[in-house]
Amino acid sequence: MSAVITFWIAHRTELAALLGQHVILVVASTVVATAIGVPLGVFASRRPRLAAPLMAAASIVQTVPSLAMFGFLLPVPLVGGVGARAALVVLILYGVLPIVRTTIAGLRAIEPSIREAGMAMGMTPRELLRQVELPLALPSIIAGVRVAAVVGVGSATIAAAIGAGGLGEYIYRGLSMVDTTVILAGAIPAAALALLVDASLLWLERQLSARRRWRSRRSTVAAAVAVLVAAIVLLSSAAAARRTGDTIVVGSKNFTEQIVLGELLSQIIERDAGVPVDRRLNLGGTIICDRALLTGDIDVYVEYTGTALAAVFHQPISNDSSAVFSTVREHYARTGRTLLPPLGFNNTFAILVRGNDARSLGLKTIDDARKEAPHWRAGFGYEFVGRPDGYAGLAQTYGLRFPAPPRAMDLTLSYRALASGQVDLIAGDATAGLIKGLDLFQLEDNRNYFPPYDAAAVARAETLLRYPRVRAALERLSGRISAADMRAMNYAADVEHRDIPAIVGEFLARLH
Repeated sequence: MSAVITFWIAHRTELAALLGQHVILVVASTVVATAIGVPLGVFASRRPRLAAPLMAAASIVQTVPSLAMFGFLLPVPLVGGVGARAALVVLILYGVLPIVRTTIAGLRAIEPSIREAGMAMGMTPRELLRQVELPLALPSIIAGVRVAAVVGVGSATIAAAIGAGGLGEYIYRGLSMVDTTVILAGAIPAAALALLVDASLLWLERQLSARRRWRSRRSTVAAAVAVLVAAIVLLSSAAAARRTGDTIVVGSKNFTEQIVLGELLSQIIERDAGVPVDRRLNLGGTIICDRALLTGDIDVYVEYTGTALAAVFHQPISNDSSAVFSTVREHYARTGRTLLPPLGFNNTFAILVRGNDARSLGLKTIDDARKEAPHWRAGFGYEFVGRPDGYAGLAQTYGLRFPAPPRAMDLTLSYRALASGQVDLIAGDATAGLIKGLDLFQLEDNRNYFPPYDAAAVARAETLLRYPRVRAALERLSGRISAADMRAMNYAADVEHRDIPAIVGEFLARLH
């Protein structure tokens, strides 16, 4: 805990800014959700036939995962895009349902005799609603607002994936680096904020009606600490389910190419070595996979030599492909792991702009982008922002000066953010299928800033010694996968939305 407190003190200005962003997102979305949800609840209570489809529609919205909803809205004009606007729309949609439900419940709970008495006094339906029904239903409505606000605090952490800010930035940053301190630096304030919101609205609810007791404190506390629990679950998922029996555990990081490569390793092991495979794909960032391999929770995954050099072993960046491979192989060997020969392609970082911009502005190199940077918006994946061969070194090497700090967001979403005009420059993968699918243009790294990122399988030496057929199967892939092959498989998955096992199966069939 002392490390977290030290982190807060050292980053107090940033923490205050992120906390302020989080509070604004929650307060604004809850207020709007209340303004929408209460009238809808009143309308539905008056017309029971319309209440069912209305509630069904709201429930369907609730079933869509938060990150998927953010992804859906990213290219949508007016309500979508990168930043707080799309986040607010999603949080409002999630907040409407509990408010509508409790408004209906509160109005239906009013005794008919009370309404009859009001009507007997000459009240119009509008006066009856305003002076009698809504005041009596208010405690129930406040309960719905309380649920919406607490859920909003948790959901707002996911909004960091699209550059909306908030405490989720610390959680994503910590997960990509497997840094518990950074994770807790965001998770603890988010959980505390949820508890504070819950307690404040509960106090208001109890003040409005002394007869209404606090129902199921455990459920609200569980919702409040959901952010902290989710962070722990995501962190521990990389270490879940150790293998049993004669099974090889194949892992991958959490983007398309890595999932394709993980499936590729899995299929060739099953086919050529005859050993069952337990797929642990989509684990997370570089360090999560590296730790899982080191602890024996997975047996093999594909790494990139430049990434291992800079992000895993923290060695000086080099542009010599052979030297980088030798250095990384030696460091892996010291920790009981074996780096197999490269697969055949170099997936370097690709500095991307829209194809139309490249053509109209005559952009070919990263140096060419320097003159445009002062009025451009940049967006990068969380890992690229923090790693030694990432944004800081790139900006220094090329003299890139943007008018605002780059937006940190999920790597996969950054491609669509660029294509839709939400940002103007991103760092993607050179073999990404979305480059062609979204008409993006890769700027030449004319100053050779990035080291080589040759893809190669890295495995536990103990596993390869125990299963020599597995090593032989993996080595059959060495030098057999070109950048064009990888780009085509990524395109089939990301743009054509084909099944990844089928894509991999077709590729392996062509190799033999």
